[in-house]
Amino acid sequence: MNNATDLRATVREEYGAMARAGSSCCGPSTSSTNGCCAPAANPDALAAAIGYDAKELATILPEGANLGLSCGNPGAIAALKPGEVVLDLGSGAGFDAFLCGPKVGTKGQVIGVDMTPDMLARARNNLIGYTQRTGLANIEFRMGEIEHLPVADASVDVVISNCVINLSTDKPQVWREIARVLKPGGRVAVSDMVLLKPLPDNLKNAVEAYVGCISGASVVDDLRRMMINAGLATVRLESKAAYVAALTAGDDPLYRNVAAALPPGTTPADYITSMDIRAVKPAACCAPGCCP
Repeated sequence: MNNATDLRATVREEYGAMARAGSSCCGPSTSSTNGCCAPAANPDALAAAIGYDAKELATILPEGANLGLSCGNPGAIAALKPGEVVLDLGSGAGFDAFLCGPKVGTKGQVIGVDMTPDMLARARNNLIGYTQRTGLANIEFRMGEIEHLPVADASVDVVISNCVINLSTDKPQVWREIARVLKPGGRVAVSDMVLLKPLPDNLKNAVEAYVGCISGASVVDDLRRMMINAGLATVRLESKAAYVAALTAGDDPLYRNVAAALPPGTTPADYITSMDIRAVKPAACCAPGCCP
C-alpha cells in the first residue's frame, strides 16, 4: 500500500477527475486505479435504491449535484430540525448538503467541507441552482481536510458524511475532529463503508480497492473503539447489507475484481457492508481528548 500522502493525492486526483467529468467513476480512470465510491452508472437509480425520495431530489437538487457517490442516506437518519447547524464531511458536489438545507430552514446553516478543488468549485456553482429552487441561502462550502476541519469548536449540531470517512488515512483524527466541532449534545449521522472482518492481504494493498471505498474501510470493532475514544457516546452501528449485495449482483467492475480476489466460497458481502453510524457527544464529556 502506498503511504498516506500518496493515497490522499490519488483520492484527490480521482475525485477531481470525476467532478470535472460530472459523472461517477464507472468509466475510464485518470490513473492506474479504476473507479470511485459507489460507481453508479445511473446516479438517480442508486439514490432511489438507498432510500432517497425521488420527488425531493427533483424539487431541491440543482442539476449536476448527484454524482452517484452515496452508500447511504445520512440526512434521513439525522432527524434534522429547523435552526440547526449541519456539517457535511466530504461534501463533494453538494448532494447531501443541498437536501439538508430546506430541513434546517432560514435560521439554520449547512457547511460542506471538501479537500478537492474541482469538487468544491462544482458545489459552489451548484449553489445558484439550489437558491433558485428553494429560495434559501443557508449553505456554504469550505476547502479543507476532514482530519483538520475549518470549523470552530462546539459550533455544530449535527455532523453528516456519506461514503467518505473510509477514504481518510487517519480515521482516529477524523473522529476526534468530529467530537471537537460538535456542540455538547450534538449528534453524528454518517453513512459509510465498514468491514465486517479484515480483508485478505492481497486486497488490503490494492489502491483500486482503497479509492473504491473498500480496503480503507474500518473493521466494525475498530470503528466503535475510535468513536468512543474520541469522546462520542450512544454509538449505534446498523448494517445495510443490501447495498453491497446490489453492486455484486449488478456485476459492478470493482466488486467483480474484489470477488475474484477473495477466498473460494466467500463474497464481498461477507467482508464489507454499508453502515448507518449514529452517536452523540455527551453534554458532560470526560473521555480522553474530549475535556478541555
